[in-house]
Amino acid sequence: MTIRVIPRLDIKGPNLVKGIHLEGLRVLGRPEHSARRYYEQGADELLYMDVVASLYQRNSLLDIVNRTAREIFIPLTVGGGIRTLEDIQATLRAGADKVSLNTAALNNPELIREAAWRFGSSTIVVSIEAIRRPDGSYEAYTDNGRERTGVDAFAWAVRAAEMGAGELLVTSIDREGTGRGFDLELTRRIAESVPIPVIACGGAGTVEHVYDVVREGRADAVCLASMLHYGMDQQPLDEQDFRGEGNIEFLKSARAFTKIPGVSLRGIKVFLAEKGVPCRLRAHGEACV
Repeated sequence: MTIRVIPRLDIKGPNLVKGIHLEGLRVLGRPEHSARRYYEQGADELLYMDVVASLYQRNSLLDIVNRTAREIFIPLTVGGGIRTLEDIQATLRAGADKVSLNTAALNNPELIREAAWRFGSSTIVVSIEAIRRPDGSYEAYTDNGRERTGVDAFAWAVRAAEMGAGELLVTSIDREGTGRGFDLELTRRIAESVPIPVIACGGAGTVEHVYDVVREGRADAVCLASMLHYGMDQQPLDEQDFRGEGNIEFLKSARAFTKIPGVSLRGIKVFLAEKGVPCRLRAHGEACV
């Protein structure tokens, strides 16, 4: 199986943002700019996540999705604030290839079955955001990691697969944005318990972490944010463009983020290939690599 490398673009309003443990969001630029760059560098897919959609009971991504879909030609998954079959249909019509469900699916698991029947299971990604409990179990959270559910993450993964999900996006909230590496136990236990692909997300800080979650965590794909975002040339700042939409101090400082050294998408893929992990090296528009 070819391992997919998927940039994750967290979005608040019109901006690309990044935090730690899904909190403390800093503005990094415009998502369309990053999406285009990742597409040109050979991303296998893209994930757009509206990180405040459930909090504000909104989904503001459709215009961004529509603009992005006109310029990139790889699968695009969109999540955040998608609550109904009508929301799914509108998101797909805007240009998404898949939708990611978390809060709505946990509140109404039947939505997974209905959506898979209507749109096809390959279109439905169930997002599992988990925190490790002191006893070693894992609890699923909703609302971008803000709300407890009391639901065991492993039991929920099995049920979501049985209900018709085509893929699972598994995020460790404990590791997300820290650069400490993926939660290998969380990823591996879910991957070994379901017959559908598992996308690992949260914690990557080095190329070795990516390799580990594929080999030891048995992930079918890796979803990356900080490693890629901080390895990209910083976007030019016009403060008027970002006024009123979050913390732009990082953009204004024009400094590098030293906690997680940036790595190019191609650099990650070359490293994986050298380790014997099958992945697509050809960048879009290139005849060969």
